[in-house]
Amino acid sequence: MASVTYEHVTKEFGNVKAVNDLNLQIDDKEFLVFVGPSGCGKTTALRLLAGLEEITSGTIKIGDRVVNDIPPKDRDIAMVFQSYALYPHMTVYDNLAFGLKLRKTPKEEIGRRVNAAAEILGIGELLTRKPRQLSGGQRQRVAVGRAIVREPKVFLFDEPLSNLDAKLRIAMRAEITKLHHRLGTTFIYVTHDQMEAMTMASRIAVINKGLLLQLDTPQMLYDKPDNMFVAGFIGSPALNFFKAKLRKEDGKLIVDAGSFSVPVPPDRSKAYDAFVGKPVVFGIRPEDIYNPAFVPPGIHAAPVEVKVDVTELMGNEIFLYLVSGESTIVARVDPRTDFHIGDKVQVSFNMDKCHLFDPESELAIR
Repeated sequence: MASVTYEHVTKEFGNVKAVNDLNLQIDDKEFLVFVGPSGCGKTTALRLLAGLEEITSGTIKIGDRVVNDIPPKDRDIAMVFQSYALYPHMTVYDNLAFGLKLRKTPKEEIGRRVNAAAEILGIGELLTRKPRQLSGGQRQRVAVGRAIVREPKVFLFDEPLSNLDAKLRIAMRAEITKLHHRLGTTFIYVTHDQMEAMTMASRIAVINKGLLLQLDTPQMLYDKPDNMFVAGFIGSPALNFFKAKLRKEDGKLIVDAGSFSVPVPPDRSKAYDAFVGKPVVFGIRPEDIYNPAFVPPGIHAAPVEVKVDVTELMGNEIFLYLVSGESTIVARVDPRTDFHIGDKVQVSFNMDKCHLFDPESELAIR
């Protein structure tokens, strides 16, 4: 098993920095997820580690060994790609065994590894089938199995679930998480789907435009985003942002968004004093907006007058699309809420969970 270290790693394609001075320590047996929008550099960072792209500058280590100039086949990694890349004329067994045969692994050892991987993935009864006889989920398991038989120090996954339908993606997320616990190996996983990242990762590295913006546990990214990009990217539906100003009124700190004003809880006011009289960006998550009839006890709830634009019943909750002045607000509320399109109603913001950002730097104010 092994840790992975990126030290000031940069990758340039012409004038474009796909990866920009990446510094990252991935612990042994950790499940780390690179997440970000398409084209942000996350797959490039993975390919640099795999040796499929050449580093422009910096150092990558697997364990204590610098791998910059080591060929991909000698890095003791295994990679699962977005495409299954199975050989259509071979059986599942032969697909799993192919890489081992190329390495001249003894036949008995090949059989042991293939059968062990098939048992782990529940594909033992599929070993004699060809890929065309498999479902999408079964093909994905075979692709993962081909990596398992290598018994590598590090597993790399490049958006492996993107070709599956929504229901199967959820099931495979759980399968890969269980696989990580069972193998006890370092997993590095790339996805643009923040829900995959939140549900699977030990830690998440959020990347945008080649830069690592924040590295933390899923819950810390959600609760304490360092900047507006992370705040808006993590969470679904996305966090609501409003241009606002901070002002003092009767000794209380007020967030004035124009169409509504809400007080800052006393225990959070000190952190924001330096921004009184200045523009800020106010943020609140949809799940922190309540129907006043169902506000949980013990929170600092601030009333806001809104008009209901759209309602979406989801069964266990309702998504409300609300309008306040020129601002659009998304809320996730109790399914017992009886609001209708066109209604002028009041909702409650949980100000204990609000976020403030500096509009110039886009960094969180704390």
